[in-house]
Amino acid sequence: MNLKLQQFCKWGIAGTAILFMCSCQPKTAQNNDQEKPEWIELFNGKDLDDWTIKIRKHELGDNYANTFKVEDSLLKVSYEGYDAFDQQYGHIYYNKPFSHYLLRVEYRFVGDQANGGEGWAWRNSGAMLHCQSPASIALDQDFPISLEAQFLGGDGKAERPTGNLCTPGTEAFVGGQLYTEHCLNSSSKTYHGDRWVKADMLVLGDSIIRHIIEGDTVMTYTKPRIGGEGVNDFDPTYKEDGKQLNSGYIALQSESHPVQFRRVALIDLQPYAHDQEKLNAVLSKLRKDK
Repeated sequence: MNLKLQQFCKWGIAGTAILFMCSCQPKTAQNNDQEKPEWIELFNGKDLDDWTIKIRKHELGDNYANTFKVEDSLLKVSYEGYDAFDQQYGHIYYNKPFSHYLLRVEYRFVGDQANGGEGWAWRNSGAMLHCQSPASIALDQDFPISLEAQFLGGDGKAERPTGNLCTPGTEAFVGGQLYTEHCLNSSSKTYHGDRWVKADMLVLGDSIIRHIIEGDTVMTYTKPRIGGEGVNDFDPTYKEDGKQLNSGYIALQSESHPVQFRRVALIDLQPYAHDQEKLNAVLSKLRKDK
């Protein structure tokens, strides 16, 4: 989808409503009143059968030291089996790519960081959007070429926003200007302690992406594409600088601090991607039924 959708309607950025929703009303709203897609639970609370693991320095599918596991209906990222983290950054990929969707992730940080983890990786994880396929990740590649909705936890004192944007091998426009640095802080508040945090990511192909934390839109960017730095030891075949990113895989990170996910769910908006009125009706319905 191109930027016509962005021009077609205004997106809310304040208040307590679900802020990813379009504020304009379709002309045929009465005909679209029943349009309400169902949530798809990507994490079923039982197993990781629908996911593929790739950890740096290990072959595709090798869940080294049982980094990713399901316990107590939670997807847990933990490091009990590590002697040292040794930059073994890992990602777990849902096995189906998506283009237009609303992703919901509920996460919390727990425990202590793994021995040898980088200082910046303390209480640090994220959801990777529009990822290259897990099969295309090189053996020693640290991060997938993707757009990261970065999750950070607070230390109980300092400000440390979550829902930030990081760009391993990618670029995007923020406020109409091309952003080429690796990470950009969001406008979110800091979430200290081991509390659960709800993060929504509204992704509309190569048009617009929003990060929403606990109902507040904290980051907006447009026209994502491959480019820039922030990723190492990749196969250059898959880094086509300048190529627009309109679809890809979804992945969750392991970056050395234990993190848990109790929900990873998605509403597929692809069926409405080329019908602005239906898409607006769906988003309006979701806002009302939050």
